[in-house]
Amino acid sequence: MSNIVMLDHLNHFNIKQILESGQVFRFEKISDHSYLLNAKQKLIKVTQKAESSSAIIYNTSVSEVDEVWIPYFDIDTDYEHIAQSLAQKDEHMQAAVHFGEGIRILRQDPWEMLISFIISQNKAIPHIKECIRQITQKFGFALEQIDGMDKHYYSFPTPKELSRATEEELRACKVGFRAPYIMDACHKVLNGDVILNDLYIMPTDEARAMLMSIKGVGPKIADCILLFAYGKSEVFPTDVWIKRVIEGFYFEGKEVSPTEIQAFAKSYFGDLAGYAQQYLFYYGREQALFKK
Repeated sequence: MSNIVMLDHLNHFNIKQILESGQVFRFEKISDHSYLLNAKQKLIKVTQKAESSSAIIYNTSVSEVDEVWIPYFDIDTDYEHIAQSLAQKDEHMQAAVHFGEGIRILRQDPWEMLISFIISQNKAIPHIKECIRQITQKFGFALEQIDGMDKHYYSFPTPKELSRATEEELRACKVGFRAPYIMDACHKVLNGDVILNDLYIMPTDEARAMLMSIKGVGPKIADCILLFAYGKSEVFPTDVWIKRVIEGFYFEGKEVSPTEIQAFAKSYFGDLAGYAQQYLFYYGREQALFKK
């Protein structure tokens, strides 16, 4: 296979943990060490052997790795410092960091994150992935195939491309009650009511409010977008798993509200709250902690 680039001397980088930590949906596991990843309107294969500090990216070039994939995988961020700072918090955080020490928070496309997390409401990850697969196949365009693979993969449709879909066509992609929310997102982005690029430089509270002006976008979805697209690491997306883990570790199992959890995370984790969320989410889900 041509167009292969190797990334060496990686620390805190485990492609399995990165892709399977709930932040990204358009990937496929090929083998124990290889994944297909569809992102940035490109299709790549990433291979990393267990315990290896190197990863191989197929179907790319050195210049593309520098321009696209190093920022996407957040390679230049010092995760050694982040992990050490969080592990010093307490024994629970230390265990979570050790368990998921290869996690990095991806820098994904804001539009794709907006639509993906609108779809994610009350859906399991396999169902989310299937909805997105159908939407990209129907409204995106075919990407260049990787040598030796027969399956076709598609780009994520732009706001203009997706705006051409009717509510019935969206519902046929199994998005259910979320179809009008997707249509509203298209409308607001195309009309300039929400300018996604502006959110990079907005204060977090303003950016969250802007996202929540879109139908179907609540605080949890907005925070997922802010973390996984914009790198606003002070946010703490709170879903069922995180709620259980925080209650179990820090509130002696007592039920607390999402507002209380947000206040706790802001006070306790500060600007590293988003990283703490990813470590705790992955640890709690994979270990089935506090599962009811």
